[in-house]
Amino acid sequence: MLFNSLEFLIFFPIVVVLYFAFPKKIKQFWLLIASYYFYMCWNAKYIFLIFFSTVITYCSGLLLERIKGLPLDEKRYIRYKKITIAAGFLLNLSVLCYFKYMNYFFSVIAAVFRAAHIELNVPAFDILLPVGISFYTFQALGYMMDVYRNEIHAEKNFFKYALFVSFFPQLVAGPIERSKNLLGQLDKPQKFSFEAAREGLLLMLWGFFLKIVLADRIALFVDTVYGDSQTYGGGYLIVATMLFAVQVYCDFYGYSVIAAGGGAECLEYI
Repeated sequence: MLFNSLEFLIFFPIVVVLYFAFPKKIKQFWLLIASYYFYMCWNAKYIFLIFFSTVITYCSGLLLERIKGLPLDEKRYIRYKKITIAAGFLLNLSVLCYFKYMNYFFSVIAAVFRAAHIELNVPAFDILLPVGISFYTFQALGYMMDVYRNEIHAEKNFFKYALFVSFFPQLVAGPIERSKNLLGQLDKPQKFSFEAAREGLLLMLWGFFLKIVLADRIALFVDTVYGDSQTYGGGYLIVATMLFAVQVYCDFYGYSVIAAGGGAECLEYI
């Protein structure tokens, strides 16, 4: 479900309206359900990946918090903390590397063997990259680092932590949010405010302008020139290259602004 899709334009108002209609105790659960549904619209089976990352980093945070309270000398205290965070990082980054770099890894191995005049039959893995895997993985790892550095206490409410990892406005395209900022906001559900709603909608409109009007229109020119570089001269390629930088900036910044505006509807700000 893209931000600039009809599905999102239907999904988002329903989520916001019901969020303010539900009592305070249900608001977090509703946002969690909406966030998981939003992610499952891409590929339902990959919800297990985000759940896996959530469980591992949640348990790692609790274990780090537990270690703080143990009667340990300084050496053992630091060693146990390092082992815990290393295990959490290893498990999460292993999943990330599998989906993002497995084919590249085997292609490098094949190239090394070819350089030694050895033909290696390397199978190609048909791996569909999960949307947003880098964003939610690094956000969850950032939480672990904050607990490790004693910047925050480990979150004991699993559902609240799961919402922190999967909050839909910034789930698939960022921005990656620090735990001490977003987790604190989840404790303070917003009452409806016309001013906050207006500011959030204006932010989203600005983001849509950056994404749809600028980035997507620039992409038409850039793709045309790059797709037929033999026909277009050097001047076109220089302009296309410069505009490509603008396209990438407007695309990512536009998505981030839409996420900030969407988050401002239900929370203070992302």
